[in-house]
Amino acid sequence: MNNKISPKVIVDGLSGIFLPVINVLTACSIIKSLVMLLANTGVLQTSSGIYQIFYGVSDGFFYFLPFMLAVTCAKQFKCDLFIALLLPCAMLYPDLIKILEGSQNFTFCKIPVLNAVYHSSVIPVVLGCGLLHFLEIPCDKYLSQTIKGFLKPIICAAVVIPVTLIAFGPLGTFIGNGLTFIFLKAYNLSPVVAGAFMGFVIQPMVAIGAHWALVPVVLNNIALNGHDVIMPLLAGAVMAQGGAVLAVALCCPKDSEKRRLAYQASFTAALGVSEPAIFGFNLPLVRPLIAGCISGAITGAFIGHAGTLCHSFAFPSPVTSIAFTGQGFVQFLVSMPVGFALGFLFTWLQKKKITVLLEQNSTAKD
Repeated sequence: MNNKISPKVIVDGLSGIFLPVINVLTACSIIKSLVMLLANTGVLQTSSGIYQIFYGVSDGFFYFLPFMLAVTCAKQFKCDLFIALLLPCAMLYPDLIKILEGSQNFTFCKIPVLNAVYHSSVIPVVLGCGLLHFLEIPCDKYLSQTIKGFLKPIICAAVVIPVTLIAFGPLGTFIGNGLTFIFLKAYNLSPVVAGAFMGFVIQPMVAIGAHWALVPVVLNNIALNGHDVIMPLLAGAVMAQGGAVLAVALCCPKDSEKRRLAYQASFTAALGVSEPAIFGFNLPLVRPLIAGCISGAITGAFIGHAGTLCHSFAFPSPVTSIAFTGQGFVQFLVSMPVGFALGFLFTWLQKKKITVLLEQNSTAKD
């Protein structure tokens, strides 16, 4: 890995981390959306074996995503694969995750270990593997071959795992809580302003796993008030990333693997799952992500004005639309195709620059 940090190195690094898992990510997204659709329409019962198995397979991939990223990060950062896998092993160990994702706290050498969401997370494992890369350099240089085989994993685990759980893990939760606090202040000022804010920031929050901080807030809103105002604001933002990656697909060379993957990512985003679009293309290229965020801000403001409510917990998508019926439901439905169209338009207006970025990325890999 090139140690010189530059925008191009960052783009290449993100592509190297996420592109290898895009096909499986897309497949699991489609499976998850289909079983949810069949359950919402009454074709499948959530207690049935078919639903349980296929939902478990698809949702399980997202739950254990840190393991997938540990593999790709190890390759990208040129660090030991099995040492890298120690990170998600610790992060998702059942007894530890009950504490880390629960209400309990503990300390490590008198340093508090804060609660954080580790399942489906991105930041902790990526930053942890980045730290591992730099820690392995002196280990490989100074440890003799006689002891390096067992001592290097001990040293790396003793440093990287505590740093990840103490610093890197809570980072996404801290960002998510901060943005949620700003949203609530903005909503008291104006639902339109709050909708624009949340529509703009939600997909970057998804990219770093910070969106999980919204879950307890939304659940609490539904429990106390019988409805929530946050989730409806996000519908157009999800679709916008799909429109943005569709424009990226048209910028890719014809019959190329990238174009095929981008089409797949656009399809899954249209079903309400934006991760393949974000991780595979929009985040590494930056410009499509920003185009989608701007589109999300516009549709979020529109939904904020409409006052759409969510009556049961659901991330917004065409599949889960039944949870958003009532006031502002028509506007909610309209926001999704509008968000998709705006995401496509704002990205397509930058097609020359995006084409250059795609070519540079392909050249770097060759």
